[in-house]
Amino acid sequence: MLTLNEDQRLLMESARGAIAAEAPISQYRALREPQGEGFSRAFWKRCGEMGWSGMLVAEAQGGSGFGIVGAGLVAREMARNLALSPFLSTAVLAATALAEGSPGQQRQWLPRIASAQAIVALAHDEPPGGEAVSARREGGAFRLSGDKHFVLDGPVADAFLVSARIDDMATLFLVEAGAPGVSRQTRILLDGRRVASLRLQSVEVAETAQLPGGVRALERTLDVGRAVIAASLSGVAEEALRRTLDYLKQRRQFGRAIGSFQALQHRAGLAHIAVENAWSASLQALQGLDNGANSAAFDVAVAKSKASRTAEDVTAECLQMHGGVGMTDAFDIGLYLKRARVEGTLFGDAGFHADRVATMLGY
Repeated sequence: MLTLNEDQRLLMESARGAIAAEAPISQYRALREPQGEGFSRAFWKRCGEMGWSGMLVAEAQGGSGFGIVGAGLVAREMARNLALSPFLSTAVLAATALAEGSPGQQRQWLPRIASAQAIVALAHDEPPGGEAVSARREGGAFRLSGDKHFVLDGPVADAFLVSARIDDMATLFLVEAGAPGVSRQTRILLDGRRVASLRLQSVEVAETAQLPGGVRALERTLDVGRAVIAASLSGVAEEALRRTLDYLKQRRQFGRAIGSFQALQHRAGLAHIAVENAWSASLQALQGLDNGANSAAFDVAVAKSKASRTAEDVTAECLQMHGGVGMTDAFDIGLYLKRARVEGTLFGDAGFHADRVATMLGY
């Protein structure tokens, strides 16, 4: 059922209050500036204290094991204030991947992730025309070479989970950021988020650095990330619409609030319906992953496609309803549009996932 239980509702309410107090839009505006790391270490530490960084970490490893729905709810609330943190890269993607790791990998990293004392970034996307990362076995070790880009929180990561190919089979390797042959270049995205372009030049890693889950672990990691991003996009769209409705009630033309104009009411109504549909699809995907549903991958593709398109369309519509001032940096609404554009493309845009849906349906 597409409903939240009592624990999930309490989590959502507590996260909304804490994030609004400790990671307001004003903090985001300061963190997006070119200087600095692009996120608040104090807020990341607070994520550990609140138990958010350990939501996908088992209790035996120091986490809460609250589940993927819980992670989606926290991401949705963070999106309302555009909060910047390594939550997605580390608490969601890395924690999911390492849950499939060896006992040694889990002992080394999961307690540190749960307490927000480590940042681990997934390095999966590869630049067009770049060298795909391959792993070559040498005795009891591997050598990794190739390029990755759009590595979320890559500039500040303590370690990377690098996808690489061994004889055309994809797998993940745990690579320390300071390993010889690893270099990274910081890039700033449209929404102020930091990513890294990563180069691996004959990087030697032990055989134990390979995660045992292989393709299955990588695909599950990506799908969990996509579902949580869909929840985040739903939060972006919902908050942008809420702020726009407030603006429509306050802005006056011809002696009355512009929200009384029927044309704007229709546009706002359609946006509201789209946001609700996107959140329903996102919650379906989150619940399916938590429950191990056979349809989970399909639900994720639907949710990511729907949420990406909705967030992009709704934030653009909200900016239009603000008029020309919405284009200025003095108004927050443009910041939501930028976040929607970035997250809409992460791990596959609306078109990519619509194609996935069509393929799964046999078209």
